[in-house]
Amino acid sequence: MKSIYNLILAVALIFSISSCSCEQKNEKKESENHVEKPVGNNNLNISFLLDLSDRINPQKYPNPTMDYYKRDVQYIKSVAEAFDHHLRTKKVRQMNDKIQLYFDPEPLNQEINTISTSLKFNVNRDNVSTQLLEKILEAYSTKPPDIYNLAIKDDKYVGSDTWRFFKSKVTDYCIEEGYRNVLVILTDGYVYHKNTKIREGNLTTYLTPQDIRNFKLTSSNWRSKLKEDNFGFIPATDDLSNLEVLVLGINPDKKNPYEEDIIKTYWSNWLTTMKVKRFEIKNADLPSDMDKLIKSFILLKK
Repeated sequence: MKSIYNLILAVALIFSISSCSCEQKNEKKESENHVEKPVGNNNLNISFLLDLSDRINPQKYPNPTMDYYKRDVQYIKSVAEAFDHHLRTKKVRQMNDKIQLYFDPEPLNQEINTISTSLKFNVNRDNVSTQLLEKILEAYSTKPPDIYNLAIKDDKYVGSDTWRFFKSKVTDYCIEEGYRNVLVILTDGYVYHKNTKIREGNLTTYLTPQDIRNFKLTSSNWRSKLKEDNFGFIPATDDLSNLEVLVLGINPDKKNPYEEDIIKTYWSNWLTTMKVKRFEIKNADLPSDMDKLIKSFILLKK
């Protein structure tokens, strides 16, 4: 059935390209010196931010059902499939969609950085083809596992500077006018980098299981304590109203029964304070269960 479905999509895309050929010829003179601007929210600009900290280490954090890094890989694939579906249902002349992948900090392994560069695509009316769409799907199915395997093999986990990425890079890297800008963050929910440890009162740029214990957010009154004592992340910026954020992979320390809610509250309050347009925060559940949720977020389906 899947092969038939793919064949139908391919035929539809070819038909769409053919049906636009006459129109493109008529517009040739105009388009030679004119690049069509993105149309409203019909163009997607998807970015991934990968947390390559020791959370992906299968020896330190084993899971008998499915390793966490393998879950990440499948989440990425689900996003790429949603991107593919979005493109195959658009008119060719309206295409101007982007997908790319980032880390912060950049890994020391140059091979990882080279792979990430090869995952940057801009699909537009001039380059779209069934071959390009298949190339994107294949790249996002086969190359992310290489990134994780190389990071695990290197065994040099320096943390993920998520807070600094929001402060210094998210606007430049992930937000463009005229697009639905979607940032997909793969993380266990904890935030830490050795070079970004700032505390202002009870607001911080970091959160670890030890911090949650030190803040005494370990009992049923954690919610009132968090609110009254103003615990949370320091806002990294003040206006992300043109950004949607999907956080995937939350994996709380099981020793604290309130840990999951605390992590999600930290993130929710942080993203709200920074005026993120829309966001969802999901656990590290099995990819088969997450696939529909991920695609619904990307494709704005209920």
